Amino acid sequence: MDSPRFIGAEIFRQSSYGRWHPLRVPRVSTVMDLSRALGWLPKAQFITAPRAKPKALMAWHTPDYVAALQRIEASQVATAEDLARHDLGSVTNPVYPEIFRRPATAAGGSLLAGELLREGGVIYNPPGGTHHGMPDRANGFCYLNDPVLAMLSLRRNGVRRIAYVDIDAHHCDGVAMGFHGDPDCLMISVHEERLWPRTGPLEDDAGGAALNLPVPRGLNDSEMAFIRDTLIVPQVEAFRPDAIVLLCGADGVEEDPLAHLSLSNNAHWAVVSALMGMAPRLLVLGGGGYNPWSVGRLWTGVWATLNGHAIPGRLPADAEAVLRALTFEGNKRGKNPPEHWFTTLRDAPRDGPVRDAVKDRVGILSRRTEARPKRRA
Repeated sequence: MDSPRFIGAEIFRQSSYGRWHPLRVPRVSTVMDLSRALGWLPKAQFITAPRAKPKALMAWHTPDYVAALQRIEASQVATAEDLARHDLGSVTNPVYPEIFRRPATAAGGSLLAGELLREGGVIYNPPGGTHHGMPDRANGFCYLNDPVLAMLSLRRNGVRRIAYVDIDAHHCDGVAMGFHGDPDCLMISVHEERLWPRTGPLEDDAGGAALNLPVPRGLNDSEMAFIRDTLIVPQVEAFRPDAIVLLCGADGVEEDPLAHLSLSNNAHWAVVSALMGMAPRLLVLGGGGYNPWSVGRLWTGVWATLNGHAIPGRLPADAEAVLRALTFEGNKRGKNPPEHWFTTLRDAPRDGPVRDAVKDRVGILSRRTEARPKRRA
């Protein structure tokens, strides 16, 4: 590929998990609209995500579960058995009109990315990043696990060594299950400690395949830079991956309603920039993010970073109009949004001291990897 490709789809524009669910907010459509308003998304770089076929989903998910999703979409009814067995129809994973089509489209984009990256390149699939999905049940807003499907697709297309880096505020429990003990996969997860799903403690190495870094509340930009430069980049470099998959969840920023970290979007963009060029293939996925302004601005900046576009100090009128049209009903942040949420992409940096808890945990992980026998390149 001569230039990065953006995978998206119109299904994400109107589809919602319900009026009061955290995923009621527009996210992917906002990134598409902002990128186009800024002149950053020409037709040549955009790919419409295909809807994954049921058989393709069964590379990870069980046939009964995939069939249940299809049946529930058709009937809009989840039975007591669906709830008990698959957690479909719960408050977290509700029945909604596109309960199969929407996640199958996100998964279709990730499966396609694995094929398109056969010869190398950079792909951005912001609809992806549903890292909690389990083989036989929905989990944490995630009905399917597109990161696992993407990595399996990469494997089918000749990629052996995969570095999976996850900076979402929540631990990637589904991906950890999928690649537990895989000697050709390096999983690095930076997530808020004691936040749902409360997995991924420091001592959990997923059978030797993972470095889990739970971080304290209030993580700032300086601390993420320390983690990036002291843990993420050296470990990925030493692993020598054929492909990097980065899950760039936006819920670590200070304004997100579901987490308690204090990052600016600069921290995420710096991780993206640092990983570019470290492998012949890079796939960047979305993930969490539940404030429409912060997630839209952050993910648009990811696309700018991947393309080398300069982020303007003040947005042009068309881009500003996209942000002014957003609403955030049912949340106090939506009642009085600050002006810079409308006029800029870049947050003010949120630097601060690097706390001993962060230094100590990074040190433990670094010493652990130094003691581990070196893998074959």
